[in-house]
Formats: sequence, structure tokens, C-alpha cells
Amino acid sequence: MALDYRKCAEEIYSHLGGRDNIVQAAHCATRLRLVLADNSKIDKKALENVDGVKGLFESNGQIQLIIGTGTVNKVYEEFLAVTGMTAATKDDVKNAAAAQQPVWKRALKSVGDVFVPILPAIVASGLMMGVVEALGKAIPNFASTDWYAFLDMVANTAFAFLPVIVAVSAARVFGGNIFLGAVIGLMMVHTGLLNGWNVANEDAINAFFGVKDGVIPTWNLFGNFKIGDYVVGSISRHGYQGHVIPVMISVWLMCKIEKWLHKKVPEMIDLFVVPITTVFLTGLATFVVIGPIFATLETYVLKGAEWLVQFPPGAFIMGGLYPITVVMGLHHMYNVIEAGMLSVEGGLNTWMPIATAANFAQFGACLAVGIKCKQAKLKTVAVPSALSASLGITEPAIFGVNFRFMKPFVCAMIGGACGALFGAISGIGAKAYGVTGIPGYLTIDKPGLYTVLLLIAGGVAFGLTWFIWKEEMPEPTAEEIQKQEAAENANAADSESAITGEPKIYAPIKGNAISYTDIPDATFASGVLGTGIGIEPAEGVVYAPYDGEISSVTDTKHAVGITGPNDMELLIHVGVDTVNMQGDGFEIFVKEGQKVKKGDKLITFDIDKIKAAGYSPTTAVLLTNSDDFENFKVVKTGNVSVGDLFAEV
Repeated sequence: MALDYRKCAEEIYSHLGGRDNIVQAAHCATRLRLVLADNSKIDKKALENVDGVKGLFESNGQIQLIIGTGTVNKVYEEFLAVTGMTAATKDDVKNAAAAQQPVWKRALKSVGDVFVPILPAIVASGLMMGVVEALGKAIPNFASTDWYAFLDMVANTAFAFLPVIVAVSAARVFGGNIFLGAVIGLMMVHTGLLNGWNVANEDAINAFFGVKDGVIPTWNLFGNFKIGDYVVGSISRHGYQGHVIPVMISVWLMCKIEKWLHKKVPEMIDLFVVPITTVFLTGLATFVVIGPIFATLETYVLKGAEWLVQFPPGAFIMGGLYPITVVMGLHHMYNVIEAGMLSVEGGLNTWMPIATAANFAQFGACLAVGIKCKQAKLKTVAVPSALSASLGITEPAIFGVNFRFMKPFVCAMIGGACGALFGAISGIGAKAYGVTGIPGYLTIDKPGLYTVLLLIAGGVAFGLTWFIWKEEMPEPTAEEIQKQEAAENANAADSESAITGEPKIYAPIKGNAISYTDIPDATFASGVLGTGIGIEPAEGVVYAPYDGEISSVTDTKHAVGITGPNDMELLIHVGVDTVNMQGDGFEIFVKEGQKVKKGDKLITFDIDKIKAAGYSPTTAVLLTNSDDFENFKVVKTGNVSVGDLFAEV
């Protein structure tokens, strides 16, 4: 007995807590995706028992009902009719689900979105900085060579200009002009300002400004007009190297200003008015308000650290709080404490064990994530980031992994606190500063106890992360969904069988395979329709690239969509702009909803007729939902024959 799509939609709707509780609805190849105002209002048990629903799960704020290929789209149409809603895309649903999350989760997601794209730069720089620094300590003569100077410059570039990289990425995330974002980032590390790492270094201040009192001069934009002790519009002439949070706040503000101006300024003068006004207002707010807040915070953190480090409970607290100051970009200030400890005769740097404990705990937490996680992409970020942290460069581990998922970050704070407490009790100290982690063996006075400190900090963080942190997959894997659908279909005689098979894509046409970016069409080449390949055909026949179901057929016979294993949704589009040929020279052999086997004939086309009409016969073969498959990769280009493996998922 065929499924009553209308009844299925009505029953689903009846268990969702009313129309006001439904924020957004969309569907993919097998699932009805819903975003609800309050998930607690739904009746999950009743939904799972609705005829036609094969399973239910929650993912990233979404309620997803598994209905099945070829059925979900029909149920979705009835669902829209029942609810009076309009159709939405999967991205609409994802955005709506994100908007339903608590503010703190959205804030953390924004931090992750900013840092994930720039991870390769900071991971590479972090590892190289650790290696170069270790070599300089191990081989003193090497530290005075040109090679060392060159390698040090290459290694620290990403960190010296970190605000610029962060600003560009933040502008992209917050929807602003990335080049205006770059200007804000560059402004914050301008060479006309004292390097932010030297704000507490009197000698550096005196040398840079030509003063003798060790006080950073100010720009008083509005004269000496005061409110209490505060000089209105006073700007301390130092940069913000190493800072992260103030940069992100500034660029967020920039994007808000830019968007508002675009709405208010007439198009005729938009190009001139919006950029200059945006940069000016953001720069003013950055240096007058946002920056000073963190400069003040730096002062309090520095004084607090100096006080706390004097006794073990204080070391415990600072070992836990240290990574928070890294996130704020304040940790370079601690070099002043270390320098002060070493300045007295026979002085010992007892701050270094605290910093080491905090840093090595980040290594332990990040390593636990790298070993425990199943996502290949996350693993390739976490393991190198952990190695960098073990060498004392923690930014990749913190921003790329631990802070992004928060629980590993908290576990690392606990591990750092435990390690720092041991370091303070055992009286470990160093004979230099600026070195932590494994390279710290070159300067530490008690290597045996230092080893115990590393084991405590890294071990506690690793163990806590291993047991507390759980990997949150974006959604159940396609393989899991496929198995669930197959099991449900086996128990329901009136349901359609799930598409099974290996998640591999085989060449549907004989010819020369090229990257999708080389397809002579801006839309295909941009990747907006998915990634894959283009094929310059040698023969005018299209065959099925895998066992699947035809999901769409164009009226002009030049393109088909085919759903396959793991919900792969492939578009085969013969030629560029061949829709204008209105089917002339094309013949279609399948219809929508038809099951096909790998190698079945789908389309024939006349290559010469396409060329004679002035169009390119290059055929786009694109996985339209490639964003859902992080392991998707093209494994073959060049000459391909029908049936050659060209991509794996």
C-alpha cells in the first residue's frame, strides 16, 4: 500500500507543538529537516511512529526525520501545504538552527569560524617557531647566524601580523569587506606605533619614542578635556600585536557600520563615502574605546600575576587562568615578570614553570582530541597543533581546537593549574625566559622535577579531555543513515529500498577530465553548484556513474541529477549554455524517479552539433552536496574511460 503523503505530513505537523513552534523547514535526499523554537514541545515517540517516518535524530539544533529517497520531497510538499510555510534550502535551515542557539554558543562558533580558515598559517608558524627557538637554545652559535635570523623571520611572520590575518577572516565571517578588515588589522600593528609586546618594557619605550621616563606618549584628539581623570579621546601610541579578541570586536563593529552605511548612503556616492567613513569610525572606536579597555586589563593582569605567583595557591590560580590571557592576547606581558625575576643577582625565573604547565596542558587536551576524534579533517589539525603546543606555541591548539570546543580548553585549564601548583611547591625555576614546553629543558634547573610537571599538566588535561569531551558530529554519517534506512526498508514492504553501494563516483563519459575550476563557465567553475570535474567528451554518450536513482531530468534533455550511495547528489550537465539548444541534438533515456545501475545509458548528445551552435561540449560532473562530505576528493583527471574511478567520498 502506497504511503499517503498528505496524511504523513499532517501527522508530523500535529506532533511539533503548533505552527508557532516551527521556525524553518527544508529537505535533502532522504530527510525532512526542521528548526523549532522549542524542541521540548515535540512528541518524539509519536513522531517516530508516524507511518512513513523511519527514524528521528537531533543535530546542531535541527530535528531531522528520515523518510527516504523519492518520498521525502513529496511529504515535504504536503508539509508546506499543511503549515502554509514557503520552501527553504538546507542552508536556510542551518542558519535558522544556528540562530536558535544560546548567545555564548554563537559567540564560540564565531571564534571557531574565524580561526578555522587561518589554522594552516598559525600551525605551520607555531611549529617552525618552536623548532627554531629550540635550535637557538641548543646551539648558541647558531642563534647568531644569518640562517637563524632568516628562519626566525619566516617563522614568526604569522604571529607578528596575527591581527591582520584574524581581521581578514573575521570580516569574511561577519559579512564585511575583507579588504577594509585588513586595513583595520594593519592599523592595529602599524609601524608608527610601539610594538604591543613592549608596552611594559621601559627601555623599548624610551628607545622608540626618544623619551626618558618609560611612559608611552598619547595622542589627545580633543585636547586635554577630562571627565574625572580620563582624558577624552586620548590614544596610547602602541600597537596590538598578539591580540585576538580586540581585533575581532573591532572588525565586528566595522562590519555593522559598513552594512548600516550601505543601506543609508545613496549608491551614487556609496563607493567613496562608505569605505572612508567605516575605516575612520572603526579606527577611532578601536583606539579610543576597544583598545584601552584591553590595555587596562593588561595592567591588572600583570599586577595580579606578580602578586599571585609568590605562593603555591596563586601559582595554581595563574596556571588555570593563563590560557584565558592567551586568548585575550595578554600573555606576552608576563615576560616583564620573568625579566624582573632574573634581573637580581642569582635570580631564578619561577614564572616559567607556571607558563609551561599551562602550555603543556593545552598540548595534552589537544592531543586527546586528535587521537579520539573520528573526523579526518579535525585530526589533521589537532595532532600538529598539539605538537606545536608541546614546543611552547599554543595558539594553534587553543584557537584551532581547544577553545573552539570549550571542554578541552577547560580541561587544559585544570591540568595547567595542577602542574603549576606542583612547580611552585617543588621550587622549579629557569635561568632564562621566553621558553616553555619541551625546549624548556635547555634552561630549567631541575630537569627531573620538570619532567614530572609536564606529566602532571599534560596527563591531567589529556585524561579529563578523553573522558569529558565527546565529538559532536555535524550529523550522523551518511553510512549510518543509509544503514538505518536499509533496515527500516527491509521491515516495510510498502517502502522503497535504500540505495546501497560504495561511495565512489565513476566517469560517466569518455574524454579528458579537468578540474571543475577549469570548466569554461563561471557558475560551474566557482563551485557554487558543488565540486567535481569537467569532461571534454570524446564520445557523445552519458552513462550512470553509480547505482542510484534519477532525481531530476531537464526538459531540454541536456542534464540529469542522480542520487546515489551515502546520499550523494550528482549533477551531470552536458555542455555550457546548451539549455539554449532546447533539446536539439540530445536524447534522454531515463525519467525522474527511475532506478539505474552503474553503466546504464542516460543521455546521448551530438558533439559536433553543440560546437556548431557555438557552445562548449565540456560536461560538468559535480557533487552538488559536496559540502556534506569532508573526505570527498577527485582521484583522477586527464584521459578517462567510462567506468574509471574519478572521485571518492
